[in-house]
Amino acid sequence: MFENLTDRLSHTLRTVTGKAKLTEDNIKDTLREVRMALLEADVALPVVKDFVNKVKDRAVGTEVSRSLTPGQAFVKIVRAELEQLMGAANEDLDLHAAPPAVVLMAGLQGAGKTTTVGKLARFLKERKKKSVMVVSADVYRPAAIKQLETLAGEVGVTFFPSDISQKPVAIAEAAIREAKLKFIDVVLVDTAGRLHVDSEMMGEIQALHAAIKPVETLFVVDAMTGQDAANTAKAFGDALPLTGVVLTKVDGDARGGAALSVRHITGKPIKFLGMGEKSDALEPFHPDRIASRILGMGDVLSLIEQAEQTLDREKAEKLTKKLKKGKGFDLEDFRDQLQQMKNMGGLGGLMDKLPSMGGVNLAQMGNAQQGAAEKQFKQMEAIINSMTPAERRDPEIISGSRKRRIAMGSGTQVQDIGRLIKQHKQMQKMMKKFTAKGGMAKMMRGMGGMLPGGGMPKF
Repeated sequence: MFENLTDRLSHTLRTVTGKAKLTEDNIKDTLREVRMALLEADVALPVVKDFVNKVKDRAVGTEVSRSLTPGQAFVKIVRAELEQLMGAANEDLDLHAAPPAVVLMAGLQGAGKTTTVGKLARFLKERKKKSVMVVSADVYRPAAIKQLETLAGEVGVTFFPSDISQKPVAIAEAAIREAKLKFIDVVLVDTAGRLHVDSEMMGEIQALHAAIKPVETLFVVDAMTGQDAANTAKAFGDALPLTGVVLTKVDGDARGGAALSVRHITGKPIKFLGMGEKSDALEPFHPDRIASRILGMGDVLSLIEQAEQTLDREKAEKLTKKLKKGKGFDLEDFRDQLQQMKNMGGLGGLMDKLPSMGGVNLAQMGNAQQGAAEKQFKQMEAIINSMTPAERRDPEIISGSRKRRIAMGSGTQVQDIGRLIKQHKQMQKMMKKFTAKGGMAKMMRGMGGMLPGGGMPKF
């Protein structure tokens, strides 16, 4: 997300470096480039005009402090305005109500509403430690009810059954009654979508809202529709008292226009981003972190949170103890590290959150380069899986004939086996250094030596 905008803005903002003072003249061209970059990112025109005017008002005449270059001062202003544009801070779900707290999900058909209900249920269960019930009030698509039942089973939350012969209000009211009896904390109500906004749809969802009085009414919208997403959200916001927006399919949106337009046009905060198909691919929306990502500064806080959720602490601590005792970092440990990285979303998931280095945007390292690295990781795993336990524990015993056997078993070349053993030796040296100082982040950083054409930056 934001790849094109990040690239354009990073290039543009470098042009103001070296000025003793920010004046209207020397930032005019930069502001024009910022305006064009935002328009190309499909940000709505009124939003672009307002944003550029605010940046200009703050930037013109700003004296640059001794410790900052004018470029840095200008970037600081742009970052602050981006944060304000998107909402200044993350707005959490307000679930402070007598249980069950009811959350109503609205949106057009195809926006990913039912999938988002499943993701949100998992988020509330795992991160907020809430008991959750999900129910479908979509009486027009039997497949939607079945899909929600499947998702509820996958994420381990309570599913309240419904069918197309019932009325949406009756379904939701029955679910809430059941939730009270079972002392469930949160009820997520999925609703019917349409291909476009129509009066029948609005009338139905308004009646449902009036009957169940939800504490949160979230509008789910496809980020790939750009500024149309903001306009559709506004149409729903005019009909319903929305409390927030969930942007889905963000991983497929290279422009980011919806994320930058929704708050300004609707006045409603973006609360979550849907980052993929998996049930854990839902992130709380943090405007400050997104602003950093857009300007190529990375999002290290989200990366740390992701690491805390996905890294196997037990394995990491076991490995640290093993290394401290003077035992070697063997190929089974190496394979564990590869799998840990895969759990964090692979290279794509990591690069998106890492800061730029020397003007190079790592998130745009190049699909070809990222693809090559991902392929290399898979190849390494296949090679290690083709070894015997004794070979994994002591790579020194891997002779030429063993290399040929491993190459045949993993579908690779003999030289690939030699390269892996060499990289493993480098990792062993790194691990000794990292464990002396301790820390899981340092252990993960050791993976950097395996990236084609360079290493992972320190974070």
